[in-house]
Amino acid sequence: MRGNRLMIGWTLPLLVAAAPAPPPASWIDAATGHRIVRVDDRPGNYGLYFNYNPFTPDGKRMIYLTPEGIRVADTSNWTTKLVLKEKIDRLMFVGNHTPVAYYSTSPTGNEGASTIWSVNLDTGQRRRIADLPGGRIASINADDTLLAGHRELAPPPAAIAAQGNRDPKTGSPTYAANGPDGKPLPFAVAKEQWMAKRLAAGVPMEIFTIDIRTGERRTVTQSTDWLNHVLFSPSDPTLLSYCHEGPWQKVDRIWTIRTDGSHKTKVHQRSFQGEIAGHEYWAPDGRTIWYDLIQPMGVRWLASLDVVSGKRVWYALRPGQGSYHYSSSPDSRVFSGDGNDEGKFISLFHPRVDPNPRVADTLDGDRLIASGDLETERLADLSKQDYTLEPNQHFTPDGKWLVYRANIEGKPAIYAVEVAKAR
Repeated sequence: MRGNRLMIGWTLPLLVAAAPAPPPASWIDAATGHRIVRVDDRPGNYGLYFNYNPFTPDGKRMIYLTPEGIRVADTSNWTTKLVLKEKIDRLMFVGNHTPVAYYSTSPTGNEGASTIWSVNLDTGQRRRIADLPGGRIASINADDTLLAGHRELAPPPAAIAAQGNRDPKTGSPTYAANGPDGKPLPFAVAKEQWMAKRLAAGVPMEIFTIDIRTGERRTVTQSTDWLNHVLFSPSDPTLLSYCHEGPWQKVDRIWTIRTDGSHKTKVHQRSFQGEIAGHEYWAPDGRTIWYDLIQPMGVRWLASLDVVSGKRVWYALRPGQGSYHYSSSPDSRVFSGDGNDEGKFISLFHPRVDPNPRVADTLDGDRLIASGDLETERLADLSKQDYTLEPNQHFTPDGKWLVYRANIEGKPAIYAVEVAKAR
């Protein structure tokens, strides 16, 4: 383990005063009967990734990013206002106990050198937490004392060359590539080729934490595996999940580890050639990890592991229930999905246990995987969605809305759909 004391400090409040905004446009989805609100369609709007928390602890505000800076939406009426006017590289998340948003500024963007900041959404007071030599912050722990992230360590020149195409200014991946016939490859194929090159490069990496109070950075683990998707448990402040990134059929992806580097544990072991598991996330209980599991012959599950008890539950996914991302409602009673090209909807999925009476009488049933399926309820029609923009849906903390991004009106915008059907 190593420590590194970094610069921290406070700055004067920069909270932006704004006139009350007009109510956003809303309508009833003709295909589903649910109310849709267009929260913001300003050019350059950005909503957080599906497993980053955008909501204040009281659930009354949601943060998102525009080229101007950080805006918040009032979840009671979806009016918005600018709260911090600043050029921001990445907006990350809100803390679990205080209305404090975390973000980074960087001269180069992507995963280059950056400065990590926090801003109090009530007072506008900013705080400089730490300077990073590279990488990105991905999570905050349950008691708001640690940030966690990952970064590439100085790789040898051969490893850099093997990583595939990157933008020379920002270091961001450029997925465009041509096939053997000289014609451009589809986006998904070009991206997988880039990811395979990056995985094979074996670039040294580390997962690290930063003490929010002192700015001290400490290494959790190091590896030449591609490390990504670092996430704290919502209830256990020293427990992290992370993934071995790459084409999913090439990696045992999902792992957990303690912040002191101990108890490194694989969450899912592949059993079939071509089996893939990913897009993992923590349930609100902080002890259950859910993930998308696809086995050969098109057998697909929404699968979980309780990291405390070891219990596993798998729900069968039927045609039309596939999604890029799934999430759990705040009470964990239902799931949401953002759809894909085979079924373009924001949906709710209601779990149903296997009704077979022999299941309850299974020998050693407490050690075996429990199963069931999901009943679909459609909320928002995304038939015009181009899924190169991922919706990344979020339940509001009261469970009454799902917030997502879409380009169904010809440009990216942030929307909210009401879970209850409109009267």
